[in-house]
Amino acid sequence: MSVNWRNLIAGTLWVTAVAHSVPANAQPTGPGQSVTYADIADLSYSAGLVALVRVDTMIAVDPSRSAAVRPGYGRFYIEAEARSLLVSRTPLGRKVRYLVDLPLDWRGSRPDDLEGEEVFVFARSVAGKPGELQLVTPTAQLRWNPAREARLRGLLREAVSPDAPPSITGVRALLHVPGALLGQGRTQIFLDTQDGSFASVTIRHQPGMHPSWHASFSELIADAGGPPAPESLEWYRLACSLPRTPPPGADISPTAEARSQARADYRFVLDALGSCNRSLHFRPQMTAQSFLASDQA
Repeated sequence: MSVNWRNLIAGTLWVTAVAHSVPANAQPTGPGQSVTYADIADLSYSAGLVALVRVDTMIAVDPSRSAAVRPGYGRFYIEAEARSLLVSRTPLGRKVRYLVDLPLDWRGSRPDDLEGEEVFVFARSVAGKPGELQLVTPTAQLRWNPAREARLRGLLREAVSPDAPPSITGVRALLHVPGALLGQGRTQIFLDTQDGSFASVTIRHQPGMHPSWHASFSELIADAGGPPAPESLEWYRLACSLPRTPPPGADISPTAEARSQARADYRFVLDALGSCNRSLHFRPQMTAQSFLASDQA
């Protein structure tokens, strides 16, 4: 084996600024962990490349040289063979290497040996160092299984489609307009997006009927349509981005009664979407290096 890996272990600095801890009740990132749709979307949207690789070499890094960022984890140097490049802005060579933090067992010993196993990596290329990757979080490596691959590929297909919903950055305004009949009316929630494109949610009330609602990511607001399917990109954009309450001053409905209805409709949409469940300890940040980031980011 080349001695380059020793230089990598001794000299590579982990950029911890890209990772944020999630609440302490999140589950450990273990081999059998249930990773959610939101987890995979978070990783995908922060990565410069997503690839399936086969681990050839797995070597524990001396903590005195490069310690894991979380107690109960160890840092490992990985050499792997690229099996499939799911999506990337740049080419990927056959051989790759990177550092990853993995949970240790209850005795503080190394986890299961991954050599020969296939894993997904969510990473960025290192400038001037062909084959060297930097994971978008210290633990941004997921073991392969058929269900996970199907979910990931489905998400990526949605993400790169021309009509993919943009990232939502906030709520701009709420407006409820009563109808001509008692119990009739419409509430619109206008959203801010990262790329400045249009996005809104419309809730309709008809006498004697349950409210109906749909989201629109076009300036042409259609009257048809329904709520987004669970574990779809549209669902992720809404469920994982909308604040629990709209910002002060956002409700521009003309009367106190209309403002009360607008706020009730906002809560109705949040309840219909359900929780944006995440299980990973580390959440990445979106950067302009992501293959899904806009060119203006």
